[in-house]
Amino acid sequence: MPTLSGLDYLRAMIDGVLPPPPIASLMDMTLVEAAPGTATFVCEPGESHYNPIGTVHGGLVCTLLDSVLGCAVQTTLPQGQGYTSIEIKVNYLRPVLAGSGPLTCVGTVTKPGNRVAFADGVVTDAAGKVVATATGSLLVFPIG
Repeated sequence: MPTLSGLDYLRAMIDGVLPPPPIASLMDMTLVEAAPGTATFVCEPGESHYNPIGTVHGGLVCTLLDSVLGCAVQTTLPQGQGYTSIEIKVNYLRPVLAGSGPLTCVGTVTKPGNRVAFADGVVTDAAGKVVATATGSLLVFPIG
């Protein structure tokens, strides 16, 4: 990672040159697009993601949003820079069920930065309905 720009690193994962992180298979989410200031994930919710009341646990949606916000910011970073989440605010708008998917999650950088960056995310279900939104701030720092 330290040898590539953030965008080049993500595109190498999308192209299969680099492997995805382990959490991607655990959560059944895939990075499908990365461009300057934006990233898109697709996630297939299933019953294995259910909480005790029979809906997809909000943690899956929050993890999806946290990932897309981070990757959107990563697309703006030069070689040798990394990030970590400072905070995330999620609004859950409707329940997600196993039949709701695939979910599409798009993250967009609202303000890039050398120390702190800000991004927004939106999750839609297979019918195109918004199921959750998020805003977040991310700390930018040197890596390597």
